[in-house]
Amino acid sequence: MRSVFWLLGLAALAVAMAMLVGDNRGTVTLFWPPWRFDVSFNFALFVLIGGFALLYAALRALALLRDLPLQARRWRSQQMERAVVGWVLDALSNQLAGRFVRAQSAARNALDHLDGATSGDWPRREQLRALAHLLAAESAHSLQNRAQRDEHLQTALNPTVARTAPEVLEGALLRATRWAVEDRDASAARARLAELPQGAQRRVQALRLKLRVARLGDATGEALETARLLAKHRAFSPEAARSLLLGLALDALRGAHDLAQLQRVWDGLDAAERAIPELALAAADRAHALLQLDAIDGHDAPEGGQGEDVAARVRDWLAPLWEDFGSLDERHQARLALALEPDLPHLDAAGLARLELLQRQWPQNPHLQYLAGQACLHRQLWGKAAQLLGLARTGLRDATLCRRTWRSLARLAEERGDSEAAQEAWRQAAQID
Repeated sequence: MRSVFWLLGLAALAVAMAMLVGDNRGTVTLFWPPWRFDVSFNFALFVLIGGFALLYAALRALALLRDLPLQARRWRSQQMERAVVGWVLDALSNQLAGRFVRAQSAARNALDHLDGATSGDWPRREQLRALAHLLAAESAHSLQNRAQRDEHLQTALNPTVARTAPEVLEGALLRATRWAVEDRDASAARARLAELPQGAQRRVQALRLKLRVARLGDATGEALETARLLAKHRAFSPEAARSLLLGLALDALRGAHDLAQLQRVWDGLDAAERAIPELALAAADRAHALLQLDAIDGHDAPEGGQGEDVAARVRDWLAPLWEDFGSLDERHQARLALALEPDLPHLDAAGLARLELLQRQWPQNPHLQYLAGQACLHRQLWGKAAQLLGLARTGLRDATLCRRTWRSLARLAEERGDSEAAQEAWRQAAQID
């Protein structure tokens, strides 16, 4: 459309010129005493137009001539900038390809060009310099040259870079954190993470590094909290997130040094995590282990109050598993029976009634038969205990439960004076691996 308007304008100008000079008989008289010049109006008009064009061309040529040094400096600066960008790209390509020596050489060439350049008007000069130092540091780290890596890193962390290219500074701090993690230096990694701005610390990459640092420093609670945040941001697949959270929660429970710390760890889990059978069973096992350690350290059996308190906590932790007992697999049912057995002497009437109700709901379940038999054994109900344990011994698959069943049957046989049955039961218990 613009070209159409240009054509119309030129046509109108041509028509106007034709009408002006086509039949114009005017003259122009110039007086220069003692001379007089008479020229036609058309000739005077074309001379003025030609003179203006000649003067404009001369001025433009003079301006271009005066700008030649500036143009030359600009051209050299552009060539230098292109060379630096090319060297940085070569360093990055070689770094990704695993050619660390070539990447380091390309980064050094880029730095040499930058140091030798005199022009300071590049729009991304400091950013290119920081990237070249960062690539050289990455290559030095891959080549296990930590001294050279730290030297390039400190140069890349120049305050000027923070003002001109803050994203490069954040990237350098993240890379430094990863290098510290690979060097197994948790304190240095934490220091680098602390230097990041608040916004950068909430990014997924920073949270991943924070998780690795927490696991490196055995900060299981911090690692668990970070893993939850990463799972919320969908940094892992659902299966990987569940496995990671489960492993960290198990480590936190197993790493508790006393019952109070174990309770704090358990309270720190959310409702969905407390309903996971592995976590509830691990908490119960750790509570029993800590109670035994207290008894060993005191060289005496734990006090009744402490044992009842632990039993109450374990029953409370395992309550969701009792409600969904039918949905548990055989392995979890066996672990649940092992976890509840130490608490049978402290089982109250409500707990015993619940156990009997479950045993009536699933009368053929060997694990419930075992627990009910052991509960009757603790209450000196010899006949009912012998009946339930005799039924359980044929269905149990867990070696520990089978061994304990035969041992209980042996004690029951001794209680009623049947030495042959007791010896046979002891022999069966000893043969189980």
